[in-house]
Amino acid sequence: MDLENDFIYETIDLENDYDGKVVSTFISSKRNTGNRKSVLYVHGYVDYFFHPHMAEEFHANDFDFFAIDLRKYGRSILPHQHENYCRDVEEYFEEISIALQMIDQKSSKIYLMGHSTGGLIVSNYMNDGMNKEMVDGLILNSPFLEFNQSAIEKTLSYLLSTVMGSLSAFSRINGALSPVYAQSLHKDFFGEWDFNLNWKPIKGFPAYFKWILAIRMGQRKLKDSNIQVPVLLIHSSGSKKLKKYTEEATKNDIVLNIQDMKLIGPKLGVNVQLIEIKDGVHDIFLSKKGVRTKAFKEMFSWLKDK
Repeated sequence: MDLENDFIYETIDLENDYDGKVVSTFISSKRNTGNRKSVLYVHGYVDYFFHPHMAEEFHANDFDFFAIDLRKYGRSILPHQHENYCRDVEEYFEEISIALQMIDQKSSKIYLMGHSTGGLIVSNYMNDGMNKEMVDGLILNSPFLEFNQSAIEKTLSYLLSTVMGSLSAFSRINGALSPVYAQSLHKDFFGEWDFNLNWKPIKGFPAYFKWILAIRMGQRKLKDSNIQVPVLLIHSSGSKKLKKYTEEATKNDIVLNIQDMKLIGPKLGVNVQLIEIKDGVHDIFLSKKGVRTKAFKEMFSWLKDK
């Protein structure tokens, strides 16, 4: 499958916000048949849907496949907007609810899948989202449940973000993200994947202080999480912080700390299973072929019972 020919892209008009006009992009595979199980994939931060191989795997296991480029991400970025910006992760609930309604007309069961910041968003959705009852299971791919910082760093970051965010709603930090992870993925550097560098820049987008506060608030809300559907949390076997590319980037989560996922993940709901994938990268399904093949096998094994 390829992104240009095998998917349908629908622009969804959303309610205007503080940036003005807002849209999201609903993506469906042309190989969907209807009347079978479906998955809705929600991407991470500085990210968008560019994973046709994932759709192939779901089709091979008798699923329909859908994805969404959230507002101000990927195909949904409008010229007047601040890329990837939000003030509350619940802003994304609108497009997720609309997408679930669109899928519900065609599917026997729906599974919600979120990667990294998308994992944080969908976890919150499964607590407070309008259409959470439409979802039969939740899959979290290296969810962003905590900042990968020391306790002191988190405190200082929160204080700085509070002060700067109060001075200007769009104050930001340039170069907040390391380029190493994107370099480890893109085919022009050290990886095997091709993605749009305008939508997923190697150096990332600026990190807005209001966004940092929104993420922190979303993470804190999960302290009272009580997700009722089965949850699968998939994570790497190791974490590393790298200042420049080495081979360690190809077999570790170099964005988040897996120990945070192990600590917080089991408390998200009434039925949570964690699976560790040896040598996985941050986006488990962008790992080396043998690693992601194992991850797909583990995920579909879990889904058979759900």
